[in-house]
Amino acid sequence: MEIRVLQYFLAIAREETISGAAEFLHITQPTLSRQMKDLEDELGKILFIRGTRKIELTEEGMILRKRAEEIIELVDKTEMEIATSDQHISGDVYIGCGETEGMRIITKVIKQVQKQHPLIKFHIESDYKEDVLDKLNKGLIDFGVLVNTGKMNNYNFLELPYKDVCGVLMRTDSPLASKDYITIDDLKDKPLILSRQDMQSDNIATWLNEDINEMNIVATYNLIYNASLMVEEGIGYVIGLDRLINTTNTDLCFKPLKPSLEVSLSVVWKKYQVFNKASKYFLTTLQSEIEL
Repeated sequence: MEIRVLQYFLAIAREETISGAAEFLHITQPTLSRQMKDLEDELGKILFIRGTRKIELTEEGMILRKRAEEIIELVDKTEMEIATSDQHISGDVYIGCGETEGMRIITKVIKQVQKQHPLIKFHIESDYKEDVLDKLNKGLIDFGVLVNTGKMNNYNFLELPYKDVCGVLMRTDSPLASKDYITIDDLKDKPLILSRQDMQSDNIATWLNEDINEMNIVATYNLIYNASLMVEEGIGYVIGLDRLINTTNTDLCFKPLKPSLEVSLSVVWKKYQVFNKASKYFLTTLQSEIEL
């Protein structure tokens, strides 16, 4: 049983179609089908239930999937251990992300990586989710740090042990500043400042429980610092994430939403991505940090 064939098997299990797996593996469908038929013959078991729209795993197929994932992970770790035996790992790691306090986890790992291998250089690009995914697809970045990734079949995920809290940034002399939480009714007559991404976000729209366009949106922003300047000038209230603006000893304060709205954070990379040594070392170090 070859590692390559196990990778082919896992691709089909993930994509649930021969055509989808063949596309990502960059091989023909007949070649992939023949490899899976040979694997079933070798094991003497049927691994797939071939439906009209998608392929499902048999009980034996699910057992093989679990073991194959363990085998591939062990192979990857072994390759990494051999690669990191080189005392002079160098290279560039490109990461796309939004503005989030959760990036502290990433920066902590960057510090660990560069302490061991100072020739590794990191390039951080702040951008919206759609732009980060576009750059991932084009191979312009290695990893994306995204909130609420949901189900995206073309990517692998590593969920970070962190959740962002959504709330409202306002002046301390605001009528809402004395409240512990901000509700939907509190904002209905207030001038709001939203990020352009929030204008398209299902999270904010669901929380507002109405069409965002019906709210009194007076401005949009890209960078939260610029939005905070508008708040200081009394232009409106920013709906955003906590701890992005230091409000200590300032004229600003942050109040969480009620009902509470939290968003998860994940590191994302393309399936079947071929990493350089620097990117592999970063990912392995990040996985070890999260498992602690």
